[in-house]
Amino acid sequence: MSTPEELDKLSTKELHDRAFRVAKRRHDVRFFWNLLEYAPVAEAMAGHTQHAEADMLSLSATVQDATNSGENEVADALRPIYIDYLLKHDTDEK
Repeated sequence: MSTPEELDKLSTKELHDRAFRVAKRRHDVRFFWNLLEYAPVAEAMAGHTQHAEADMLSLSATVQDATNSGENEVADALRPIYIDYLLKHDTDEK
């Protein structure tokens, strides 16, 4: 199991990919649902208020943003979610 310090040293892309790998392996729908809930907030935090409004109206846009968000400022805003998830569920991935 990783420590918060180890996970925080990873790039946002590495956190994104690792969290997605673990969630897919676990068939963890809750993780992906949480991303859907947090993505509009992450968009707003990244200064993309128009995107936040669009995401609220369109789940398909949010899913697309969440699954491709490993390399931008929206992904950076999602880092705490990836770290929290990996700390709770990633016992054998390094």
